Amino acid sequence: MKRLFPLALLPILLGGCATTMPAEVTSLSDPTESSTGTDSQYRSPVAGYVHREPIGPKRWVPLNDAQSPGKGGAS
Repeated sequence: MKRLFPLALLPILLGGCATTMPAEVTSLSDPTESSTGTDSQYRSPVAGYVHREPIGPKRWVPLNDAQSPGKGGAS
């Protein structure tokens, strides 16, 4: 275990001795000067919300039959 500790520190120490600096970070262009032509209008995330009240439980067999693609044998 004591021998593994210096081996774990070696990449950290060598990384600190790097001679190259990171590339210059440039800022993005001003969004008001955008000429992409995309629609950037605000749309509410709850625009299509419809309030629904809970109802009592129903029998599941008729509901399942109503949603099935067609009458027939097992698939």
